[in-house]
Amino acid sequence: MKFVLTAFILTFYLLFSSVAQNDIDDTTFVNPELDFQDFSRNLDSMLLLWYVQGSVNPAGKENSFDTANDTVIMPFFSQDMYIEQLARMNTYIEMTYNEIVQKYIEFYSIKRRKQVEVMLGLSEYYFPVFEQALDKYGLPLELKYLPIIESALNPHAISRAGASGLWQFMYTTGKLYKLNINSFIDERQDPMKSSDAAAHYLRDLYDIYHDWHLVIAAYNCGPGNINKAIKRTGKTTYWGIYNRLPRETRGYVPAYIAASYTMSNYKDLKLIPRKIELPAATDTILINHELHLMQVAEVLQIPIEKLRELNPQYKKDIIPANYNTLSLMLPAEYITQFIILKDSIFNYKDSVFFSSIRPSQYDIQNNNSKVSSGEVRLSYTIKSGDNIGKIANRFNVTIADIKSWNNIKKNRLIAGKKLIIYVAEDSAGKYKKHLKTKNKIESQVITNKHEDETTTKDDYIYYTVKSGDNFYTIAKMYPGITGDDIMKLNGITNAKSLQIGQKLKIRKKE
Repeated sequence: MKFVLTAFILTFYLLFSSVAQNDIDDTTFVNPELDFQDFSRNLDSMLLLWYVQGSVNPAGKENSFDTANDTVIMPFFSQDMYIEQLARMNTYIEMTYNEIVQKYIEFYSIKRRKQVEVMLGLSEYYFPVFEQALDKYGLPLELKYLPIIESALNPHAISRAGASGLWQFMYTTGKLYKLNINSFIDERQDPMKSSDAAAHYLRDLYDIYHDWHLVIAAYNCGPGNINKAIKRTGKTTYWGIYNRLPRETRGYVPAYIAASYTMSNYKDLKLIPRKIELPAATDTILINHELHLMQVAEVLQIPIEKLRELNPQYKKDIIPANYNTLSLMLPAEYITQFIILKDSIFNYKDSVFFSSIRPSQYDIQNNNSKVSSGEVRLSYTIKSGDNIGKIANRFNVTIADIKSWNNIKKNRLIAGKKLIIYVAEDSAGKYKKHLKTKNKIESQVITNKHEDETTTKDDYIYYTVKSGDNFYTIAKMYPGITGDDIMKLNGITNAKSLQIGQKLKIRKKE
């Protein structure tokens, strides 16, 4: 057991040494003023990124983040008052006071007041997410202030070194902590998943150092640089190895203490949180089909910017839920509407939004099989037990046709996916009779109407699945309703497919 633990720590050390900053040597020149200027430039670049992206513009005017004239007079605090206020924060992590820390406190509370007020507004949305992740791993909740200095609470932030997201994960570290990063998704920018990964990483660092200042420093520059500084100085505290740390890291812990102080004492500093256009209440929908955020935005009339802010992990505005289930976060007031209109949303302008990445599927001219002008395009939803030969026989077409129309190379089909099929116009009607539900086959003209146009949402109850639920126990809550009724209404064929948090539509009984 001891050997396994030692091997793990050694592997961990080697992995993170490889992503640390450049080595420092004994001739490193230490100048707190230069360290501070470097930190200031980095923060300003993060704030400028905010403004350029248009994600946050508190004044609604140009140059709202102009730092040239961003200096106001704040209440005067003596050294003794700073020490008292830091102690009054009653944190598990020591909030050290010295002249270096005071310089960073004054930077946040005097020179960057507008930006801090914006971050105070954003904190109302993000801090509960951070606290939940930190609590899960048993960590001090004041670590929620780390993203203040990492990203200025900008989930889209990308550093000069390539670190991304609120917690500024490098690619290698993100992968090590199971964050999905590919052409469509970057979970380093997912607030919930990146927060969980960051808390996990911080716990692993604490298991090595058992000193929170060293942990915070190692989060910035990697354990390799911390270990070298400890070896060169013979000391095991942050302030003891301060002169042997990389420049950015020398400013990192003072900036963390200053950010924690400023955010905690904003009322005494006469800072006013800005109102941020992020919904107070949100909920998550589980998606198991490819979906474009613009489809959701246009059908539900939600500004696309708001959807991007709530779902920053989707780099191309596409949720690539082809082979696994992914999440879509929406303002809570739109959840019911999404459930009612989900079929229309998935089919809305699909050829427009996906033709650039699926040209062979949406461009008839690129298909090997010719389609005559007298044929109608239909959409068939694959059911459990279907095979490509069975579907071809049903629609009186060839297997080669189906493969060509849908750009399929193998015979393997996935239940729930849609197939494009062309049939003669005069026989299209009869094929609809083979389907068990109204929405299994649709014409190419997509409408925004729900499958049951005569039923209003007031005729339904929407139930959120909880731990231990099954269709039988849920049905018992609603007299006159059976588990089969619920499954049919929600298009569910597998009784074991329920997931915690899933929304179910249940028809009211008179």
